[in-house]
Amino acid sequence: MTGRSVTILIMPGGEMKLKYKVWLDCDGKAFGEGPDKLLQGVEATGSLHRAAADMKMSYRKAWLLLNAMEERLGITLLERRVGGVSGGGSRLTPGAREFMKRYEAFRREIEKALDQVYEKHFGEGKA
Repeated sequence: MTGRSVTILIMPGGEMKLKYKVWLDCDGKAFGEGPDKLLQGVEATGSLHRAAADMKMSYRKAWLLLNAMEERLGITLLERRVGGVSGGGSRLTPGAREFMKRYEAFRREIEKALDQVYEKHFGEGKA
């Protein structure tokens, strides 16, 4: 995994918190928290357009992001229905659901591990 970023911030008053971003990279950012949230939005709304709007993202940006993810990950993430009288829409493929499930488990483990390492080095009584 490349592209891992861990930042430790010292807040006013001396309160210190662990902040980090983790994403998967394959010749460029392939998947992370933003794309995961976008796909969760598609699952909830049945629409890439609505999911993007809920994230205050243009449809074009969401569409380009989705295409880049599919290319880099090598899987189809959305089944798209073209608009018309009954309207269009999108839904997650079984592959997308499985990938998101694995990504969420991965993120939970990273969060737990980073919390443990942070506590080891910066926990109560450490200076």
